[in-house]
Amino acid sequence: QVQLVESGGVLVQPGGSLRLSCAASGNIFTIAAMGWYRQAPGKQRELVATITSSENTNYGDFVKGRFTISRDSAKNTVYLQMNSLKPEDTAVYYCNALLTKYSDSSARNYWGQGTQVTVST
Repeated sequence: QVQLVESGGVLVQPGGSLRLSCAASGNIFTIAAMGWYRQAPGKQRELVATITSSENTNYGDFVKGRFTISRDSAKNTVYLQMNSLKPEDTAVYYCNALLTKYSDSSARNYWGQGTQVTVST
């Protein structure tokens, strides 16, 4: 069984900063990539940022240098540092991992349960 556990979602004021964490645990052989997606009410889930095992990163267009994704491979953990937060960043943020379990022959996508980020005065 694989679990992705997110933490760090809170209420923050516009212009503030926040760091999300996501730890993957379970019968994991290797993790190809980890990332963050978000979904606001009434909107589709969208890419925030991803990072591969070789540290290649990809960001959603709306990030515009405000967010930084990083990972600690030894801990199977991915982080999202978010700065200059805006009210439109309010959403549920989901952790994603493309990983292979010891019992599997190929990689599969796994999702966390989500953590709420609210940017408001």
